[in-house]
Amino acid sequence: MTIDYFFFEYNTTSFNQIAQEILKLEYNGLLFAPIFYKESVSFLNEYKKKNIPIVMIDSNIEEIENIAYIGQDSYQSGYLGGKLISYGIKENSNVLILEINRNAESTTRTNVYLQRIKGFYSYFKEKTNLPKFNFSEISIQYDSKNQLNSTMFEGIDCVFIPNSRAHIVAKFIKDNHLKNIHLVGYDLLKDNIEFLKDDTIAFLINQKPEDQGYKGISHLYKKVVLKEQVNEKQYLPLEIIVQENYTKTI
Repeated sequence: MTIDYFFFEYNTTSFNQIAQEILKLEYNGLLFAPIFYKESVSFLNEYKKKNIPIVMIDSNIEEIENIAYIGQDSYQSGYLGGKLISYGIKENSNVLILEINRNAESTTRTNVYLQRIKGFYSYFKEKTNLPKFNFSEISIQYDSKNQLNSTMFEGIDCVFIPNSRAHIVAKFIKDNHLKNIHLVGYDLLKDNIEFLKDDTIAFLINQKPEDQGYKGISHLYKKVVLKEQVNEKQYLPLEIIVQENYTKTI
C-alpha cells in the first residue's frame, strides 16, 4: 500500500491546478481535506465518476452524497465551546465572538465556523440557569494588519474564536496588558500552545488531525483491500486541552 501526497498554495488557482492533475491519475482511494467550497464540490463531483472510495477529513460537505467523513461534529464542538466559555463564570458577562478569516476564505471552513457558532449559541439557549451572557460578533481579515484594537475588548469578559487563530487575539491581549479575559479557541498550533502555557488562552478544543488522517487511511484500507463494510460517517471525540494536560497530547 502506497500513499502519494498532493499539496497546493492557499488559493483557488493552485487548488484547481492540483485537482486537474489528480483527475488524470489512477488511484484506488482518495483522502481529501476540503478547503475551497465551490472548487471542492466541483472536484469531488468529477472524482466520483471514477467510482473509487473517497474519505473527507477536517471539514465535511454535506451536499456531496456517498462520500465518507471522519472528523468532528462542528455543531457539537461549538456547543462545547459555549460550555467552556461559561465555565467558572458566576456573574453577568459580555462575550465577544471573534471570527478571523482569510480573504480567500469563502470555503468549507467558513461553513464549519458557522456551525460552531450555531452550536455555541445553542448551549446558552438551553442552559437557562446560567448568569446572563451578552454577545457581540466581530469579523476581521487575517490577511490585513492592525484590525484588532482595544475598543473591541472594552467591557469584554470572554472571547470565543471559532477557528485555529486564537493566538492572534491572545498576542494582542498580552501585548496590550488586557486583564481577566477568558479566551477559548481551537487547535494545538505551536503559537496557541505558547499562549495556553502562560494562561492567556484558557481552553483549546483539539480536533485530533493525526487521528483523522490515520482513521481516514484505515477506512480506505478496510474498504479497498479487505472489502469490509465501514461506517461512512465517523465523528471523533472532542478533546479539551488546558495547561495541565497539553504535553500528553503532543
